[in-house]
Parts: sequence; C-alpha cells; structure tokens
Amino acid sequence: MSDTTGVPAVDTVVVWCVATAAIGAGLGLLWRLTRGVRRILTRVDEFVDDWNGVPARPGVPERPGVMTRLDGIEERLASVEHELHPNSGSSLRDAVDRVDRRTQRLTRDG
Repeated sequence: MSDTTGVPAVDTVVVWCVATAAIGAGLGLLWRLTRGVRRILTRVDEFVDDWNGVPARPGVPERPGVMTRLDGIEERLASVEHELHPNSGSSLRDAVDRVDRRTQRLTRDG
C-alpha cells in the first residue's frame, strides 16, 4: 500500500484534515478533563466552606463551621447530662427522686 495518493494537493488536504481532527480531539479531551477538575474543585471548595463556616453577608445568614457546631452540641449534651444526675436538688433526676419518695410515703399511709 502506498502512503500517498500521487496527487500532491490531495495529500496536503488529507494531512491537514488529519491534523485538524487530531487537534480537535485533543482540545475535546482537554475540555472534558478541565470540566472534571473544575467539578472536583467546586466540591472541595464547598466542603472547605462547610468545615470552616461562612460569615454573614447581605441577604445571606452566617453558617457556622463544623467545630463551632460541635462545640454547641457538646454544650447542649452537658446540660442534658446535668439533668440526669442528682446534684444540688435542681436537676430533673432530683425532681423524679422527690416525686418517687412522696409517692412511696402516700402509698404507705393510704
């Protein structure tokens, strides 16, 4: 098989067509790669914003970061734990124990 058609003008057109197709394919692959990288970077940016939090700006409320939210959860959990253990008489556990003692007294007297 021959590498040329024997007509120089046709050979030149074929070479330019193959080169144009190769460049177009390369640009298409580069565009798809760039689009994929941009999607990944957008998701990473959203994750970082969620982790660190976002300050308030006009029309958009502040979103606290993960560590700030965890601190709030720990504070709420500590207040719940405070209510579950007997202490100075002001916890929910102390109130339940008082009601239990009163109920026992009422049923013994009755």
